[in-house]
Amino acid sequence: MSNTLLDFEKPIAELETKLEDMKHLAGGSDESVSKAIQALEKKIVSLKKETFENLSGWQRVQLSRHPDRPYTLDYIYEITNDFIELFGDRGVGDDKAMVGGLGDIDGRGFMFIGQQKGRNTKQRQERNFGMANPEGYRKALRLMKMAEKFNRPIVTFIDTPGAFPGLEAEERGQGEAIARNLKEMMMLKVPVICIIIGEGASGGALGIAIGDRVLMLENTWYSVISPESCSSILWRSWDYKEQAADLLNLTAKDMHRLKLIDGIINEPLGGAHTDPTGMANEVKRVILYEVKALDALSPDERINQRIEKFCAMGVVKE
Repeated sequence: MSNTLLDFEKPIAELETKLEDMKHLAGGSDESVSKAIQALEKKIVSLKKETFENLSGWQRVQLSRHPDRPYTLDYIYEITNDFIELFGDRGVGDDKAMVGGLGDIDGRGFMFIGQQKGRNTKQRQERNFGMANPEGYRKALRLMKMAEKFNRPIVTFIDTPGAFPGLEAEERGQGEAIARNLKEMMMLKVPVICIIIGEGASGGALGIAIGDRVLMLENTWYSVISPESCSSILWRSWDYKEQAADLLNLTAKDMHRLKLIDGIINEPLGGAHTDPTGMANEVKRVILYEVKALDALSPDERINQRIEKFCAMGVVKE
């Protein structure tokens, strides 16, 4: 269990602490204590399953923001060989909130792109809390076009509270940069796999999330607005963020049910942060599985299916 505990994790942590105390005292000699330890271990597993299978929308939002949760570069370095990071949009500069580069998975070359948050205060400031400026989206598009040129599949990792909303970002064309990415990604000739690994907020997420396969990790969220912002608009207060999270239908299960994503990647019991290596291996397996299926289609077939999928979203028939 992580040092950072969410409210719903505390009962589990208390039992795990009790278990460690019992193991320390038992010393492996008392049979009755060994049976008690086994019973407590079963109880902890049962409580974990019950807790994490029945999380509310807001609790999953909290889990998606867990400070120990793996970020984009964690996944990239875990699943690739010889990753080479690429920088700059060839226009304004390099946006540290958006990262990307070339890497191999089992001998197959990929282009990886994603938002990157920071682990400490200095890194968070440098990465702008994962909120990209226009040059970040333009860098992402530059790398996508490079991948298309050299026929490399694209994998994007989405984890952002939104595109940076500052005045300077708007002056440099934030809306245009995201809109251009939506248009250009729709027409990419190479396979595109998009994976939401944490927060998927608004156009900031969508700007790198147009793909043949859009997948969500189990404890992530994807929505036009965050629960806090929704609460502040509708109720003029952040106090209703839990209610907003439920009404927004932002969890992976909700999004899959509404046919807005193509699949859900299961996380280790307790969340991705409890077993980052295992989580990365599962993400790697899914990427290889999906790209194999997409390789069977021609570029025109992939583009047509991509367009049809996104055009079918949000259509209401009376």
